[in-house]
Amino acid sequence: MGETTTTVRIRRLVLDVLKPHQPRIDVLAYAVAELPGVDSVNIARTETDSSTEGIVVTIVGDNLIYKDIENVLRDYGSSIHSVDEVVAGEQIIDTILLPDEE
Repeated sequence: MGETTTTVRIRRLVLDVLKPHQPRIDVLAYAVAELPGVDSVNIARTETDSSTEGIVVTIVGDNLIYKDIENVLRDYGSSIHSVDEVVAGEQIIDTILLPDEE
């Protein structure tokens, strides 16, 4: 247990993030997408108030580096509230909702 190994790769991250109104979400998506190992980024706004926006950031790639993603988000004034999903290993497993969770 403890530190991650270099043989296991993170393939998908879903992050709950709080950001200021600026930059726009397309600018933030572009910045994250430029990181090595990132194949695609999806950002959806979930909340808006007078000075901030709640967003869900989904990132898919072959070898995601959490610290690099966290640093880019921080550089753009955003903070990660929670890590809501992590997929690690050779394949991406889709989340299956059980009947009582739908």
